[in-house]
Amino acid sequence: MKNLLYIIALVLVVAWALGSFALHVTSALIHLLLVVAVVMILLNLFRGKR
Repeated sequence: MKNLLYIIALVLVVAWALGSFALHVTSALIHLLLVVAVVMILLNLFRGKR
């Protein structure tokens, strides 16, 4: 389960990067995906220390 969260977070960050830098899409959805990816990584880091 831990690896799955990292994979999902990585996919979301890559989608954000492609949308922001390569395609110049200025949609709020792309930034929302970045926030979701960061929150997932932080949750996983905090839960992993238990």
